Amino acid sequence: MSTLIIGCGETGVRVAARLVAAGDSVMGVVQSEASAQRVRSVGAKALRLDLDALADNPADSLLVHLEACDRLLYFAPPPRRGDMDSRMQSVLTALHAGGHPVPAHVVYISTSGVYGDCGGEWVDETCPLNPESDRAVRRVDAEARITAFAEHAIILRAPGIYGPDRLPIARVLEGGPVLDDEDGGWSNRVHIDDLAAIAYRAATEHWPHRIYNACDGTPTRLSQYYDALAELLGAAPVPRITWQQAEKQFSSMRLSFLRESRRISNQRLLEDTGYPFAFADFRDGLAASLKAEAEPVVDLND
Repeated sequence: MSTLIIGCGETGVRVAARLVAAGDSVMGVVQSEASAQRVRSVGAKALRLDLDALADNPADSLLVHLEACDRLLYFAPPPRRGDMDSRMQSVLTALHAGGHPVPAHVVYISTSGVYGDCGGEWVDETCPLNPESDRAVRRVDAEARITAFAEHAIILRAPGIYGPDRLPIARVLEGGPVLDDEDGGWSNRVHIDDLAAIAYRAATEHWPHRIYNACDGTPTRLSQYYDALAELLGAAPVPRITWQQAEKQFSSMRLSFLRESRRISNQRLLEDTGYPFAFADFRDGLAASLKAEAEPVVDLND
């Protein structure tokens, strides 16, 4: 079978490796040469492409490189501006223009940010969407577009993704503060290896629902996450600051994340798929991530 992965970054490469091992012919669309090399290192083909340039001439830019695929995995983020995902629109327009049949399996990694602020309440897939940031509005648009393209598409709503090279190590070691629990809300996360494994299964199995929360199901206060990382690093616990102090020190984007509080349930995922999380406890995930960062890098091209 053939697979096309749009936005084949760190998560996509992990999925590509699994699909190649299973015998798929995989094409990963990336933007940089460094990303292309990582895609090739797992045995997949790489296509460098600027998704923002597709709007001008999608057929010439994309279709000459691609054939019909059995699986379409869309992991690329929306653009930074606007209220729609113009990148996805261009890709889907190009695929439609090629006259190819809709792939049998379509998977999109979205974000739990589409739920907005829920005041710390538990959130499942039946909760209404309430995007409060421009980036979340673009994700809602993307979900609608991928569903219109393929009504059988699986949408994975992921919270904060962590893993090797995705940890706030420098911030902890430098004593950077976090918002005090009294002013802050709940945080949710998923280890990148779990997210890749879930995406792989979504692309190779038939699930009864179309939308799943792809999270570890163990929400915590943000300070717990930072304190656990500090302990593993042998550093002092991170200092706390009030919301008023945070408004003076944190970026507007960081503040926008902190304004939203929710506890995300993964019960549907567990019941429908029986997926066994490798890192249901984020402490185990942090320890494994630090160990992976400390291991020497092997050049697969040698």
